[in-house]
Amino acid sequence: MTLEELAARVQNLEDIEAIKRLKARYCGYCDNNYEPDSIASLFVEDAVWDGGLFGKCVGREAIRKFFQGASKMLPFALHYVMNPIIEVTGNTGKGTWYLFQTCTFADNNQAVWGAAKYSEEYVKINGEWKFKNLKVNSEFWTPYDQGWAKKRFVQDK
Repeated sequence: MTLEELAARVQNLEDIEAIKRLKARYCGYCDNNYEPDSIASLFVEDAVWDGGLFGKCVGREAIRKFFQGASKMLPFALHYVMNPIIEVTGNTGKGTWYLFQTCTFADNNQAVWGAAKYSEEYVKINGEWKFKNLKVNSEFWTPYDQGWAKKRFVQDK
């Protein structure tokens, strides 16, 4: 292996780790009352955030506005993301993640379990990774006390 090949492999690993940190910041901001300015800062100007049944936003400003009201819909949330598959090609990347989420829907103060898969595209601008597209593909959102086996009450397949 040449030094150039080794440098390319190391860069690829560093980029994957940077994307994992980007995702961790996104989840952290969501779990801290959906910080709209912080969340929006993670996206490029013309990004798309597609929450499926939660709505779709095109552009950083639309994403910011959506998240300004998110804590009114979901006053409590903890995003557990796992099983990332991230592929980087130069200054672009794609990733998938599983989401398991505990949350509270404001409607009736309902404790809810949620599960989804994220499908994402990333772009590296001025050495920093950002979201280009983020899509939430819901598997279920179900009342805590009934569980997904009894009542799989929200799906957007």
